[in-house]
Amino acid sequence: MRWPSRRRMLPTVIGVTLVTTVAADIAVVVARDQSGTTAGPADERLVAAADPAGYTPGAVSALRKEIVPHVLVASEQTIPAAYVEAVRHVKGVKAVEVVDAARAFVAGKRVGVMGVEPSTFRAYTPEASAKSDALWRNISGGDVAISFTMGKDGGVPLASWTQIGGTDHKTAVRVGAYATMGIGQVDAVVSHATARSIGMPSGNALLVSAPHTDVAKLRKALAKVLPHGAKTAALESRYDGTSAPGSAPNGRVMTAPQVNTVIRAAESKIGMPYVWGGESDAEGGYDCSGLVQYAFAKAGIRMPRTADIQAFTGWRLPFSQAQPGDLLTWKNDPTFNGVSHIAIYLGNNKMVVAPHTGTDVQIQTVYMTNFWGAIRVNPQLAARKAGGA
Repeated sequence: MRWPSRRRMLPTVIGVTLVTTVAADIAVVVARDQSGTTAGPADERLVAAADPAGYTPGAVSALRKEIVPHVLVASEQTIPAAYVEAVRHVKGVKAVEVVDAARAFVAGKRVGVMGVEPSTFRAYTPEASAKSDALWRNISGGDVAISFTMGKDGGVPLASWTQIGGTDHKTAVRVGAYATMGIGQVDAVVSHATARSIGMPSGNALLVSAPHTDVAKLRKALAKVLPHGAKTAALESRYDGTSAPGSAPNGRVMTAPQVNTVIRAAESKIGMPYVWGGESDAEGGYDCSGLVQYAFAKAGIRMPRTADIQAFTGWRLPFSQAQPGDLLTWKNDPTFNGVSHIAIYLGNNKMVVAPHTGTDVQIQTVYMTNFWGAIRVNPQLAARKAGGA
């Protein structure tokens, strides 16, 4: 799959290739579940122990409060301190976090990476990640934390050393934790110091929290105080009704020919390898959400790229009401209470799915462990959710 959310995928907000070839073109989405339940504190088994070779975790401050970001500001270059201060004084703004943002290669995959100050950035992440002191100590000490799905589904072992950087320069960094950070397509988080070592831009992005403020008006106000070239992206809620439990489809759904096309397209990839982040034959295979996106595209339906957003492209129904062509969803990520796995229902208790690294696209019997619901897709809503994802 790729990874979890509370918000829809946004258009690319940064688009530049640095001299180090670390491209800063992240598409960002804040991902917090507002369904009324939250994941518990991160299981310490998801955080690497101190390296026996003498690795020493860094010191971090305790979590004081949790903060919900509403707007991302991003630039190709460092955002000067005077502009950051001006953002802090915009009406309604309660908190601003300066981060480094880029796309870089991590374990051979080009993913979104953020460089952060662990003691303060932790407040902007989902509860399970925010509360884990060990996780943030490891990041402060030089480790990288990767999303649970990248680690587990992508086959990147905890406590292993992996290469991070651009095409011309990479640095070996230890995988210190599996932790979903709440920002979709950001699958890796490091400290500012580690970000510098791999050639990432410095302080080129901001997370802005402005509770009870109209986001459209906030973006206009921010545009007036930001430097030329800086872009803003609204982090809108995606947990907003359409996939409410038990809601009945009362709008446009797929036609029978579309359903048949989706199923045929997905089944045509049976035997193709699971590749984390994969969405085409050219990449050598598919992950779960990449397979869904491919199959629906063949039926003329634009789908978001990640499983958590795909789960909000229609009506959520119990499995007893599932029909062929519906999406089936699971919450398997113990570090975040969001959808992390998805499949296409075939009927008769069977589904076509790309399971995880080491497997192929295949037909399986539907299982109920961590099952979240069946999704009756609304093609128009799917296209809106896809946005620039």
